[in-house]
Amino acid sequence: MFITSHFFLYFFVTVSLEYLSCNSCSRTTRFPRYNDPLKLVETRRGRCGEWANCFTLYCRAFGYESRLILDFTDHVWTECFSEFLGRWMHLDPCEGVFDRPLLYEKGWNKKLNYVIAIAKDGVYDVTKRYTRKWAEVLSRRNITREPDLLATLHSMTRECRRSFTTQILSELEGRDKIESEELEKFLYSTGDASVSLPGRQSGNKEWRIARSEIGSDDHCSLSNTSCPIRVCVDEHVTKIYNAFAPLLSRCVDHSLPKSRIVEILKIFKEILVELRNSSYKTRRTSINPFILHLLPYFEELINALSLKSKIDTDGKVDICLASDPVNTSLGLPVVLDALDDLINVLNNYDDLSQVSLSWPLIKLNRIHSGSVLASGEELPFGIATSAFDGLSTSKWEEPNGARGCWIVYKLSDKQMHKLVAYDLMSANDAPERDPMDWVVEGSHDGGSSWHILDEQTSQMFKNRFQRKSFKINSDSVPCNTFRFRFLAARDVQSNSRFQLGSIDLYAGSN
Repeated sequence: MFITSHFFLYFFVTVSLEYLSCNSCSRTTRFPRYNDPLKLVETRRGRCGEWANCFTLYCRAFGYESRLILDFTDHVWTECFSEFLGRWMHLDPCEGVFDRPLLYEKGWNKKLNYVIAIAKDGVYDVTKRYTRKWAEVLSRRNITREPDLLATLHSMTRECRRSFTTQILSELEGRDKIESEELEKFLYSTGDASVSLPGRQSGNKEWRIARSEIGSDDHCSLSNTSCPIRVCVDEHVTKIYNAFAPLLSRCVDHSLPKSRIVEILKIFKEILVELRNSSYKTRRTSINPFILHLLPYFEELINALSLKSKIDTDGKVDICLASDPVNTSLGLPVVLDALDDLINVLNNYDDLSQVSLSWPLIKLNRIHSGSVLASGEELPFGIATSAFDGLSTSKWEEPNGARGCWIVYKLSDKQMHKLVAYDLMSANDAPERDPMDWVVEGSHDGGSSWHILDEQTSQMFKNRFQRKSFKINSDSVPCNTFRFRFLAARDVQSNSRFQLGSIDLYAGSN
């Protein structure tokens, strides 16, 4: 275990350095700390400060008003202002938890003192949002007198707003007043008294125990069976998969050879890559006049990505945003992965009739927007919903799942679907963690009773990001909940972990 022997405050500087010494072997490790998000994207190393720094940048890039939250008892997270809720929302990227401000006091058993929000328009004391024990917290706030703290924060806020217009100042002051009233109400709220919150999930267990942040649940760990129920935000994945059907149908109707289809797909991929690399809020790329005749092939895919074609005043045809840029940002990586997958499959077969054996032609009726519960998950990477987000760059990881684990998918809004097929895709690395033996079960009563839909043994994924498709027996009945019981990973002798790139569930046509 490493202990910190030298530490420089990293939050307000560009770079600092920690020296970590092992208390067993005395080996020393240099651990640089950066607060430049571009450097963090490069190094991909850090702790809560680095995570919150990058996450706050991403939120701002997506157009959300965001601020960093500094907890003086050593943690950092993010708040975003929700226009829908009309208030600031707690978001912890390290824990994968949102809108649970009592997580630290109630779940981690933290003894809070000062929780300060740092934004472009000011600095705020938001401690009251994160406690229901204000009298205890107040006794620990001994750095300065409360009136002096308030005056200092007001002075810093005035300095931040010095160049703001009168209209913006008026809006901010109105919102400040609403938040101040809201924070006072938080202290006496009982609406979240019954909510069960876990101890700290991120970090080595010994380290969490040493910090007394493991919570009251002795089993609260990275691989516990009380992981939160998470809701999949993946309707865009289903729309994109459905949009491939008319594309391939047109190719068949026009009797295009396989080589021409691959060429068309690569041309469209180049267009999408240009869009992905363009500005988030103003995505736009011009179409080469020589390929304008191909646009009808991709009409549905363009719509599914919230894009549109537009003729400029000079006669050029552009592909640009049609609506919310968030929809396009979510969809672009999904469709690029699907294009790579389809191109790879086409290159391995002589004709389209064989493609459906490996790339369900067409990927219609993918089930989406359900809730997910798993036997365990890895935080902040490897959460359970990563199995259903349509991205090859993410995965679900179960830290102790090599000898057995499970994941449950429950349909939303009392839906019932007959499962006709499913896909599994291997993750990015560590083949020894791949699924090998599993059972798929369905339930018509929300999980009270189960019946077997499919069983597989000795399955081997030869490549990374390899997708395998499995059909379900035609006599299966409609269900509202599905469960995958993974009985063994590929190598349980040398590995305790289980991981999976993605799961796609396909329903029968209604």
